[in-house]
Amino acid sequence: MSRYTSHPVWLVGFRPFFIFAMLAGMILPALWVAIYTGKVAAPAHGFSAMQWHAHEMFFGFGWAVLGGFLLTATKNWVQVRGYHGWMLMFLAAAWLFERVGMWFEGVWPDALFYISNNLFLGSIVAALLWTLIRNRRTDTYRDNFLFLLILPLFLLTKHLMLSADYAQIGNSMAVGLFRVAILVMLERTLSAFMKAAFQVELLKNIKLNMAIKLLAVSMVISSLMTVQLAAAGALLLAVLLAVRLAYWQPRLAMRRLDIAIMYLGYLAVVTQLLIESFRLTGHFSVSASWSIHVFTLGAMGLIIPAMLVRIGKGHTGRKVNFDSLDKSALYLMMVAFVFRILAPLFYPINYSIWVTFAAACWFACFTLMASRYIPMLMQPRVDGKAH
Repeated sequence: MSRYTSHPVWLVGFRPFFIFAMLAGMILPALWVAIYTGKVAAPAHGFSAMQWHAHEMFFGFGWAVLGGFLLTATKNWVQVRGYHGWMLMFLAAAWLFERVGMWFEGVWPDALFYISNNLFLGSIVAALLWTLIRNRRTDTYRDNFLFLLILPLFLLTKHLMLSADYAQIGNSMAVGLFRVAILVMLERTLSAFMKAAFQVELLKNIKLNMAIKLLAVSMVISSLMTVQLAAAGALLLAVLLAVRLAYWQPRLAMRRLDIAIMYLGYLAVVTQLLIESFRLTGHFSVSASWSIHVFTLGAMGLIIPAMLVRIGKGHTGRKVNFDSLDKSALYLMMVAFVFRILAPLFYPINYSIWVTFAAACWFACFTLMASRYIPMLMQPRVDGKAH
């Protein structure tokens, strides 16, 4: 059986889960549009079709990306081999089991659905926590304690998202948790990207960085705060992020699309926080769903494809450069943002059309990426290294 467990796809965490992420990016938005427009009947669930959509985008697509990233990053942070072989096969099977369970929840026994809905996330969170806790003495990042705080909260969040009474709290927590993960990732990577591209050093203010991260963690439970406190927290976090961004050479970053799109994703985090603050105080009349989509389309939608390209090429031994097809994929996601976020503001009567166009852009982007990067992820590293 070793020939199966030693296949390149099972050598390191990003390989199977980035494959899943690209497939989910293709399928899930398109399937949601088919359900939303009545082309496909939504299966009978104990939760709404909208709850299914939100859960699958955060815990299907989102956690395929986050899981692959953290399984790869944590081993490098603490300098260990990392999970591979049978363990990765088990986690991949659990992820697939959850996707099937989410579709057939209405006809499955409650116990079977409960297992399917918790097996993947419970297992991968436990595995990541074990890696960080067991190897804390060799951890190169002192602030990884943040993951010890937020990772278990994902388990609570997914159950709130599917509940009848607390779905909005779950949605808000999901945004908050992914916001923390994205901010930590950007803080650790943008400096290296800018130094490699432009030979500049970004501001590293330890106190400012820690204040941002701690405030971001506190905002995970913003839906449980008073309206005034939640609005003030969102506004303060947006201001701190904007101040830091001003010192991170944004005008220089805009010269290269592969880095510019990361900055645009950062700016989307700031924008969503401002929108949420003004929405809560009644100064901006938009729905909570629209605010959430500013984050999911702006931050996750723009940053994730760029990171898939970087990690997909760099960790398979290839030179990290964005060719014309890679850039086309990024442009497609920028167009998706325009269709899903901006167009409905000006032409709300055509809302279904804009949602369909945005999903089509996601499908085109991830189909393009899948056709190129899945073969890479299925093959050994080109530089001869083991993994």
